Amino acid sequence: MSAPVRLLWLSALACNGNAHALLNYPGLELWQKRFEWLYHPLLPSRYSLGGLLESRPKCDILIVEGTLDPQLSKAGKRLPEWIEIFAPGARAIVTVGSCASFGGIFLEGGEGRSGLHFRRKERRAEYADLWSKSIALPGCPVQPEILAQTLEILAREQTLDLDAYRRPLLFYGTTVHNGCTRNEYFEYKIDEHRFGEMEGCMFYEHGCQGTYTHGSCNRILWNGVNSKTRIGQPCMGCTEPDFPSVGLWKTRKHMGIPARLPSGVPKRAYLSLAGVAKAFHIERFRRPILDPVERYDPREEQE
Repeated sequence: MSAPVRLLWLSALACNGNAHALLNYPGLELWQKRFEWLYHPLLPSRYSLGGLLESRPKCDILIVEGTLDPQLSKAGKRLPEWIEIFAPGARAIVTVGSCASFGGIFLEGGEGRSGLHFRRKERRAEYADLWSKSIALPGCPVQPEILAQTLEILAREQTLDLDAYRRPLLFYGTTVHNGCTRNEYFEYKIDEHRFGEMEGCMFYEHGCQGTYTHGSCNRILWNGVNSKTRIGQPCMGCTEPDFPSVGLWKTRKHMGIPARLPSGVPKRAYLSLAGVAKAFHIERFRRPILDPVERYDPREEQE
């Protein structure tokens, strides 16, 4: 049997949401048998932070969570020193969550804060020598299935095709709109005016960013169960470099047209399609959302 792949999870300025998300991975117990945690903030590990500095073991995959803050210290050493110690020997570096990938929600409030390779969309000069072996898994938090599968692929020493932000195309090559159960409402320009309802699109009024956010939320459901848009919550664009944006849950418009159109759709084409779609009056979409739906009841036949 081959030796387990050694993982080291380094937490920067974070809420630990990604570390907690991994605990919800349904196959965690079986999945972990391939790996050995040199250090994880929540799971049983071989070393403590102090023990890591004393022994300085080589890790196969370095995982970084949280916004990088040059003033943040762990066990008496600043964060850049931790990266300088453990990153060169790792054959892959994975930034988990939007904070480690792009700066995220903790970006403001401290000088020099950023993601490992990006500060929002701007590429940083620091850690340029790590670029070729870095993989970004943004999300707030990252889906545990995506993290587990990525580490499994890296453990097999297989390659991943990446986009310009180092995101694997396998998971970030399509938009959240892909697979959304509300797509038919989107096509006919029927918005949802009450959060949590099962009908209607949320792009036109409620700021859903799923049409230009790259992610697998509606193809790989959270814990195999659900997604934000399926339960009536607009996509917040948490896998994109500019997350978090201002004015969430409200669609910005110019003369009635959404300020940001779906990815790859020209404005003229959008206006043409919108005009045609609004001409349709489909009765099953126009009924009140709270109207009862007739269902088959076998007891009626017995009567």
